Amino acid sequence: MHKRSLIKRDLVRNRHIYLMLVPVLVYYGIFHYGPMYGLLIAFKDYGMADGVWGSPWVGLTHFQNFFENPYFWRLLRNTLTISLYELLFAFPAPIILALLLNELRVVMFKRVVQTISYLPHFISIVVVAGMMVDFFARDGLINSIVSFFGYEPIAFWQESGWFRSLYVSSGIWQGIGWGSIIYLAAMSSIDPTLYDAARIDGAGRWKQTLNITIPGIMPTIVILFILNVGSMLAVGSEKIILLYNPLTYETADVISTYVYRKGILGADFGYSAAVGLFNSVISFILLILANTISKRVSEHKLW
Repeated sequence: MHKRSLIKRDLVRNRHIYLMLVPVLVYYGIFHYGPMYGLLIAFKDYGMADGVWGSPWVGLTHFQNFFENPYFWRLLRNTLTISLYELLFAFPAPIILALLLNELRVVMFKRVVQTISYLPHFISIVVVAGMMVDFFARDGLINSIVSFFGYEPIAFWQESGWFRSLYVSSGIWQGIGWGSIIYLAAMSSIDPTLYDAARIDGAGRWKQTLNITIPGIMPTIVILFILNVGSMLAVGSEKIILLYNPLTYETADVISTYVYRKGILGADFGYSAAVGLFNSVISFILLILANTISKRVSEHKLW
């Protein structure tokens, strides 16, 4: 009874704050949790005329068909490989940029560098993909430079081996500046007296970075790393769809693009929903594992 009284008193005292939370809850309820009943079509032979409830049940047939699909391992391999590339190269890039910016002492130069690095984030993915296609075309800027030095032009978009590198590098270019904002904000919360004490002890800039700055932003790094691991299988399909072609399917085709082709282009809604549900379940499991491992090996965790 005492606990219930405290909750009631808190609700009355902070009623305006809780009222501000209502639109957020309504939004998530309507647009995120409400449509989840549509997952039923992953277990049905869905027909638009019959609707979700009228379509016959097929159980796990769609999942079985996907696991037996000859492209299953290729899709899983490509998805994991691109995700690992992003974890190895794209994830540390904003951290490195933030550490470098934090060491700049000329304020005007620092602002110019930040502005230039932020700008690509505001460019549409469609525009970025168009720029990539034009720059790396056979008669594009990159091949013009290659030809200038006496080498043969490279068919970047016809050779599957180039796709992953181009995809990940373009993502780094577009997101490195914007991603560094979070780490710069985390650095601003570090107690300046720690740096003063380190300087008195004779620590240089490099040792200050290793022993103060990086440990100070480590909770932020761990949380973002866990979230990135949880979204490993959710490789963004938009840019891949804009960049890939049948010649690069061997390294570019991922689960999300396969769902797009089967669901939107092929109108096989039940099968594509099953593939998407499999993707989401595996991503959820990876998120739990990453958080559990982080909790056991360090003090930092998402929950």
